[in-house]
Amino acid sequence: MAKRRRTTTTRSGKFDPEDARRVKHTRIGVWDLYEDRQTDIPHVPGSSRLETYAQIVQSMPHVLRMLKDILSIRQCRLLLSVFLVVEVLASLTPAISLWYAPKLYVETAIETRAVDTTVLIHVAVGRVACTVATRLLQYARSRIVIPLNMSIKQFYAGHIFHSMARLDVPTFEDSAVQRQLESAWASPWGTSVAWETVQSSTNVVMTVIRLLSQISVLFTVLREQQDGPLLAILSFSQSIFQWYSTSKGVFGSLVIHVVWAATTTNEDYIRMQGLKHLVDNPSHRKEIVAGNLGEYVTTQFRESAKRVGDDAGEFPELRRAHTIKDRLSIASILREPMRELPQIVFTLRAVQKPMTIPLSLASLTLINQTSNSFSATLFSLFGESFSLAEQFSNVRKLYEIENVQNKVVDGAESFPENQQALKSGISVEFRNVSFRYPGAEKYALQNVSFIIGAGQLCVIVGVNGSGKSTVLKLISRIYDPTEGTIFIDDRDIKTLRLADLRAAMSILFQDYTHFPLSISENIGLGNPALARDYDKVREAARLGGAEHFIDELPDGFDTYLDRPVKDYYAGLPEGTATLFGRSVDYSRIRGVGGLRASEASSLSGGQMQRLAVSRTFMRSLVSETESSAGMLLFDEPSASLDPTAEHDLFERLRKLRGNKTMIFSSHRFGNLTRHADLILYMDESVVREEGTHDELLKKEGEYARIWNLQAKAFI
Repeated sequence: MAKRRRTTTTRSGKFDPEDARRVKHTRIGVWDLYEDRQTDIPHVPGSSRLETYAQIVQSMPHVLRMLKDILSIRQCRLLLSVFLVVEVLASLTPAISLWYAPKLYVETAIETRAVDTTVLIHVAVGRVACTVATRLLQYARSRIVIPLNMSIKQFYAGHIFHSMARLDVPTFEDSAVQRQLESAWASPWGTSVAWETVQSSTNVVMTVIRLLSQISVLFTVLREQQDGPLLAILSFSQSIFQWYSTSKGVFGSLVIHVVWAATTTNEDYIRMQGLKHLVDNPSHRKEIVAGNLGEYVTTQFRESAKRVGDDAGEFPELRRAHTIKDRLSIASILREPMRELPQIVFTLRAVQKPMTIPLSLASLTLINQTSNSFSATLFSLFGESFSLAEQFSNVRKLYEIENVQNKVVDGAESFPENQQALKSGISVEFRNVSFRYPGAEKYALQNVSFIIGAGQLCVIVGVNGSGKSTVLKLISRIYDPTEGTIFIDDRDIKTLRLADLRAAMSILFQDYTHFPLSISENIGLGNPALARDYDKVREAARLGGAEHFIDELPDGFDTYLDRPVKDYYAGLPEGTATLFGRSVDYSRIRGVGGLRASEASSLSGGQMQRLAVSRTFMRSLVSETESSAGMLLFDEPSASLDPTAEHDLFERLRKLRGNKTMIFSSHRFGNLTRHADLILYMDESVVREEGTHDELLKKEGEYARIWNLQAKAFI
């Protein structure tokens, strides 16, 4: 199977060899990792660590802001203070336990040839007290962490929600923005980025406290003992040497690049992921079962997996395996001899002074035990510094998402100058407009020009993909033209305030969606100002042709189309045989608790479209005196309606629109085109013909041909 060749191109589309030299390409399994070398910056030894610390420093203002925000939460001020006290005490406990280490007092007994019962009791009580204190501190921490995490998570949920809600379509669809939102929102184990950062920062500080306190206690105790300081220095030196040599091999290649990206062109791996989504997505289950696709997709998945082999895997885990490797170096060769130095010193001392063997052996055992703990803590501290840099970076992203600039730039002029003018409609002019969707090579519209007068009924017709829906998206400034200008009431659309512009129109898209809310709110949100007005919602449902079937639903207007909160059941699936021979049956529980087998309402496509139309009526036609819309845009509003419902809908729209501008896009011709003031026939992203129905029939062009073709079915 041929592999696609990836090249570096400039905006003009030409290959740029200089860019290729600046980008480091690494093959990791099925993934291609591309890292910006930034060749104008010279390599600095240890730059991976320096960049880590630089990342921490750059993110520090955002972390300080985070702490200020957390402390502004009333419940968190007390909880966070108690949490820090508990963490400090937990960090000092190992050092206190070390002070009461029995081996030290065994040395004293060996040296004096006597046992002090008071001292032994003192040691035993101290050790027991340390273990009890450790358990109590663990319990206190667990009780504090949960409410603290919940308060912080709830606080930042509102912050992230607002930052996401304000984004326009092109910005939200940007993959870089999506990754930034994911890093700010998604955190493992139900925590938040802010709380994880607090924990990581606390861990680093407490690790330092634990290290320093244990070293201080150990050197204080061993200061007066035979060879104690020398053995301690050698043991800790080899621990530091081991940490340095290992960390250099493990983390030396983890250079943090400001710009990097990873992708895969392995068609088998991509197909494997597609097959996995096909199988695990409930929306495809009916097609899999009805088409007997189970065995086929399983075979295809296994064949693709066999071709991919062990290279398959998510990028993070493969990159981690790639970077953490055992590398042979001088430091790694000297690591083991360094470990033996304390034993060599002990042996030499034993040969010189055999009587000191028990005393030195006790010291050596204690020191080795402590130095091993010291080495493990050093590794933990170093790893946490990388984790802390990542957490600080995520905090920075958490706050910077509120500064993400929308790609559709807001205008400064209010619209309209006279609110009453909306009742007479809004004029629209496209002047040499071309548009290409982000990432697409083909133009969706190309050099399109037309004028729709205020109060006119315009129908845009044409084949699928001709650009009909794109026209409506540009009028509502979901996107901006790539070239050309759009005028609204003879004013450049880009100069108008977005909120005013969108408040002045009502639009129903072909790819409409339904919110995970009640039917009442699904309709009411067409006009948020009246969303709680039950009478207005019901009137909009009547105009949209949805009132009758909504009333027949068990919960009526309070019905959820797709309930956002799922029910939970015991671990055993229904039908599973128990130890007593009975099968698990939840029917009784469902009956008593009112639980439904399916949490989604099964409405037809036509009924779903009527709900979408009803939402549009909320703003446009539910009340002539309260309506703020001067233009009504409908994208294939009858695609899923039966002929009677389609006829009734168009009749209501024509009669109730008043003098407002109304624009339809459709690929089906019918009574609507007969009443249109202007028809635009589009084909291959351009307007081929325009005029009234009768004028276009007389031209005997493409519109007349398609009209006659559809009319034959009724002759």
